[in-house]
Amino acid sequence: MTAPPLPAALFESLLLKLVAVLELTQRPEGTVTPQAKQAVLQATNDFKSTLTHAKELAAGLPGGELLLADQLEVIAMLTVLRDRKRQQLAEFSARALAASAASAAGGHHRMEVDSMASTPFHEF
Repeated sequence: MTAPPLPAALFESLLLKLVAVLELTQRPEGTVTPQAKQAVLQATNDFKSTLTHAKELAAGLPGGELLLADQLEVIAMLTVLRDRKRQQLAEFSARALAASAASAAGGHHRMEVDSMASTPFHEF
């Protein structure tokens, strides 16, 4: 079972929410009025809750429990495995091409077909 992908919109909204907080706190009139304080508090809480949710999703990713050194080791092992598979495919392809060329150079081969071997057994 695969985990659902991370919601990109959630992570993209973090920057917009941070900008909203910064804009509200950097206004020339400041946060003197109760309405301005409330707007900053609301924007800050929205940013914090979204950030907390994003952290939870990121922490839940598979492999996140591995240390960086362990992750690099797994990546190196997978890279070696990938390179071996590519080498095997190249060798297989070369053998198949060589066999095809040899078959074409050798002319046509006749194949005998045993009709009894391919016919189901029937008692008469």
